[in-house]
Amino acid sequence: MNGNIILVTLIVIGLIGRSPIITTASCMLLALKLVGLMRFFPTMERRGLELGLLFLTIGVLVPFASERISMKDIMSVFTSWPGIIALLGGAIATYMNGKGLELLKIDPQLIVGLVIGSIFGIIFLRGIPVGPLMAAGITAFLLKVAYFISDKFS
Repeated sequence: MNGNIILVTLIVIGLIGRSPIITTASCMLLALKLVGLMRFFPTMERRGLELGLLFLTIGVLVPFASERISMKDIMSVFTSWPGIIALLGGAIATYMNGKGLELLKIDPQLIVGLVIGSIFGIIFLRGIPVGPLMAAGITAFLLKVAYFISDKFS
């Protein structure tokens, strides 16, 4: 029953915060739970992120498939400052994702904070949840900064 209350609360928060993603996801989970299809929860938990990332990646790659991005556009990535910075940003993001995975292996209970923080980010900052690894990577970076600062003052 506690899970139902949390899901209903998330539905209300999603409606108030005008977040259709949180509202829809919470409604779908509540419906599955009330219909008695909770046996699918472990599979959804295990494969849901992969499936979501698959569709996210497909959405990002559509311009390549539809030929809206030309070879000239691709080459400009290597010859313009914005393109080079985008390459750097992609490399840093994947590095941070790896650090996030390491952090979650060491301290898996942090996922609770990451999930609640992601919900706050979706609702109050109009963010888009793309996965816990980046959130964990940013958390790993912030923890290193916090430890560095606390070592300087102790």
